[in-house]
Amino acid sequence: MSVRVPLSSEFVNGDVSFWYRSTGVPAPGPRLDGDLQADVAIVGAGYTGLWTAYYLKRARPSLRVVVLEQEFAGFGASGRNGGWLTGDLAGSHARYGEGARRLQRVMYASIDEVIAVCEKESIDCDLVKGGVVNVARTPAQAARLRETVSAARAWGIGEPDLRLVDPGEHVRVAGALAASWSPHCARIQPAKLAQGLARVVRDLGVPIYERTPVTEIAPHRAVTPYGTVTAGHVIRATEGFTARLRGLRRQWLPMNSSMIVTEPLPPSFWEEVGWRGGELLGDMAHYYMYAQRTADDRIAFGGRGRPYLYGSRIDARGHTHEWTVEALWRLLTEFFPAARSSSVAHAWSGVLGVPRDWCSTVHVDPATGLGWAGGYTGHGVTTTNLAGRTLRDLVLGEETELTTLPWVGRRVRPWEPEPLRWLGVHTMYRLYRVADHRERSRPRTSALARLADLITGH
Repeated sequence: MSVRVPLSSEFVNGDVSFWYRSTGVPAPGPRLDGDLQADVAIVGAGYTGLWTAYYLKRARPSLRVVVLEQEFAGFGASGRNGGWLTGDLAGSHARYGEGARRLQRVMYASIDEVIAVCEKESIDCDLVKGGVVNVARTPAQAARLRETVSAARAWGIGEPDLRLVDPGEHVRVAGALAASWSPHCARIQPAKLAQGLARVVRDLGVPIYERTPVTEIAPHRAVTPYGTVTAGHVIRATEGFTARLRGLRRQWLPMNSSMIVTEPLPPSFWEEVGWRGGELLGDMAHYYMYAQRTADDRIAFGGRGRPYLYGSRIDARGHTHEWTVEALWRLLTEFFPAARSSSVAHAWSGVLGVPRDWCSTVHVDPATGLGWAGGYTGHGVTTTNLAGRTLRDLVLGEETELTTLPWVGRRVRPWEPEPLRWLGVHTMYRLYRVADHRERSRPRTSALARLADLITGH
């Protein structure tokens, strides 16, 4: 690693994520051993799969539910994300249509649902509902931030839900010109939530067969090298790993995001920057960042790394390229110059699922028994909980408020074949980086960013 980034003596690159440092990467449990029959087979033991199993068993304890996982529960994005339990929607409100207002209110309520389940089931995941601050560090970003707050009013997002605040009111970021604040966000420790959910689900009598990759999903069956599970319903909960399944390579784009985390910072640092609680922190750049103050007083800081690998390939181990670590460290210390006395303890990456229109979907086909949820575009910590409850109602054939939300049954066209999607994604990020650079000296959003949105449908 470059000497331009100070690394701690125990620096780790990859090894899933920093979030497993305190507990150790779990040893995978038993794999499937032969054919099996069930009422519901869930493919993927991330948040979507675990929440779905949880709500199904709570609703119908007699249901035979099994979960199939290629690695271990929480191996993917569920154990690597930035720990934002946020009420933001994936994609734009306009694309969800008239039902977007209802979907937004349900998303806000889903934060409190996660909190309630964690309390009920004794899941300790460092959860603090501290809200979220978004900062603008250039005039163009400040204009976008004001436009975002103004546009939110049309979708029923009032002053109590989102408002402009003084830049230093919650967190003092160097060079911040404007800021917004929303109470609808909570900090979590991602791996602790995933492992806690897995424990609860197992206690409810749901077997999680780990080290069991699913090679094919078909009506009423999930095929693995070790046996086939036949079930009334088969739920695909594979998010960023969906492209690995036969026939689904173009369904959702596996987009990379990367993170670094500092060594613990002293009380004097937190006092200097005014970051006193569990607030989450984001910005208004096109090539945006996201951060949290961890329970042990580190900064976990994320952003886009190498955005996409040709052919929807996935680097599953989480190794992060040197230039990405450098870029994240440079931006972190621009935000907080006092952090330069610290060092980087861990770097890692993960993939998230991105649909062609950047909006999430959930669906169950009663005829085939096939269902899925995903395409969270980085908003999955909260949306997976809503997905689990919605899939429960759809599997049980119950018409509820959740099953009439506008993301249910949405059909989205697939991504273009290669090399078009590789060229499109890399062009988008190149344009966003250049746009951010140009906006340092310009008062309005760069036309290059608008071109990038047009290319990818963002």
